[in-house]
Amino acid sequence: MLFPTLAFGIFFLLVFCGHWLLVRYQLPWKIFILGVSWFFYACWDWRFLGLLILYTVVNHCLALAASRCGTPPDKRWMIMAVIFNIGLLGFFKYYGFFTISAYAACARLGLACPLPLLDFVLPVGISFITFRAISYVIDVHRHVIEPAHSLVDFAIYKAFFPQLIAGPIIRARHFLPQLYRIASVARVDSGRAAVLILGGLFKKMVIANYLAEKLVDPVFTNPATFYGLDVLLGVYGYALQLYCDFSAYSDIAIGVALLLGFDFPENFNAPYFATSLRDFWSRWHISLSTWLRDYLYVPLGGSRCSMARTYTNLILTFLLGGLWHGASWTFVTWGALHGGCLALERFARDLTGRLNLPRLPLPDRAVRFFQRILVIHVVCLTWFFFRGQSFGDAMLLINNIFILQGHSQLFTPFVIFMLVAGFSTQFMDGARLAPVWNAYNRLPPVWQGLAAAVVVTIIVVLGPEGVAPFIYFQF
Repeated sequence: MLFPTLAFGIFFLLVFCGHWLLVRYQLPWKIFILGVSWFFYACWDWRFLGLLILYTVVNHCLALAASRCGTPPDKRWMIMAVIFNIGLLGFFKYYGFFTISAYAACARLGLACPLPLLDFVLPVGISFITFRAISYVIDVHRHVIEPAHSLVDFAIYKAFFPQLIAGPIIRARHFLPQLYRIASVARVDSGRAAVLILGGLFKKMVIANYLAEKLVDPVFTNPATFYGLDVLLGVYGYALQLYCDFSAYSDIAIGVALLLGFDFPENFNAPYFATSLRDFWSRWHISLSTWLRDYLYVPLGGSRCSMARTYTNLILTFLLGGLWHGASWTFVTWGALHGGCLALERFARDLTGRLNLPRLPLPDRAVRFFQRILVIHVVCLTWFFFRGQSFGDAMLLINNIFILQGHSQLFTPFVIFMLVAGFSTQFMDGARLAPVWNAYNRLPPVWQGLAAAVVVTIIVVLGPEGVAPFIYFQF
C-alpha cells in the first residue's frame, strides 16, 4: 500500500476518523492503532506479520530483563538482543549475498561450498524494524529510557504504520512519551501536516518519478550507451531523484503522524547545501546517521581515541552503513568511499589546525560556494556505486564521463528545468515553509480543503502515469 495512492487515501481517512473517535478511550484506541498498523504491514505480505510480532515479543522481553539489572548493568540481555536482531536481519538480507560470495571464493580455490542456496522474499522494512528494536533495548540497558509500560505499547511503537516500512528511524525515547500523552492532544498542526504531505507528493510524483523515467533509468540500465554530458546528467538526476524520493517518504510519514498527534523529528535538511561531508551527513537521512553515530561510532570509541583509531572508526561505521543499505559489493564500496572521504576530511581539518595555515583570500560566500560544489561532486561520485547494477557498471559510467560524444541524447531545456526544480525542493526542508503552513492554518476549513484539492490536482496532472515504489523500500 503506497502512500500516493487512492487505496492509502481511503485507508488513512478511515484511520484518521477512528483515531479521533477513540483517542480518549486509551485501551480501545491502542488496540485500534495496533490493528490498523498490522493490517498495513500485512497488505505488503501477510506471511511476515508473524515475523513482526516475533520481533516485538522477543525485544520487549529482553528489554524488561535488561531494565531489572542493577549498576553496572548486566550486558547479557543487550548482547542477546543485538545477536537476535542482527541474526534475523543477516539471514533474510545477507544470507544469499554471503553464500554467493562463498561459492565464488570456493570455486577459485577448487573447493565445494557446503552452504545451500536459499530463495526467499526479503521482508519489507526489515532494516528499519531491526534498527528500531536494537536502539530500544540498548537505551533501556543504558537506563536512558524505561521499558514500555506494556507489550501493547511497545507493539505500537514497533508497528506504527507511518514509519514502519521506510522510516524515519524514530527512537522509543521520542515515540513512547508521546504515546502516553496522546489523549490530551486537543488539536494538531494541520497546516504543517498538509504542507509536508502535499510537498512530499509533489517531490515524489512529479520530480522523482520524472527524473527516474527520463534520466536515471536509461543511463544506469544501459551504461555502455551514454557518455560525457549524458552520464553527468544521469548521476545529477539520480542524486536529486534519491533525495526527492526518500525525503518525500519521510515528509509524508511525518505529516501523516502529525495528523494522528505524533510529532516526529525531520529526516532531511537541505543536504546538497552542505559545505563538508560531515555537514552532509548531519543533513541527509538524519535518523540513520545519528543512529550510526550513537550505536556504532561512539561505542567503537568515536573521536575519543587516537587519530588513527578515529579514522578507522569512521571507515568501519560507514562500511557497515553501506552494507545496511543492501547485500552487494557496490553498497560496501559506497560506504567505504564515504568513510574514507570523511576520514580524509577530518585529517585535513586536523592538519590545518595544527599547522595554523592561513585562510584563502576569498570572501566567505565564495568559499562556501566552492565547498558545496566539491561536496556535491564527491557525493555524486559515490552515487555511481549506490545506484549501479554492478561494480563494473559503476566504473564504466565513471570512465564514460571523460569520453566526448557528438551530441547529447538526454539534454533538453525541460530536463535542466526539472533538475533545477529538484534541487530547489530543498528549500522545503525544516521550518523554511513555516510562513506557508501558518497561513494555511489561518484559513477556514473549507478553504483548506479546497487548496489541498487544487494542489493534488496539479500534482496528478503534472506527474507521470502510475506510481513507482519508493526507492528505500528495497532497504
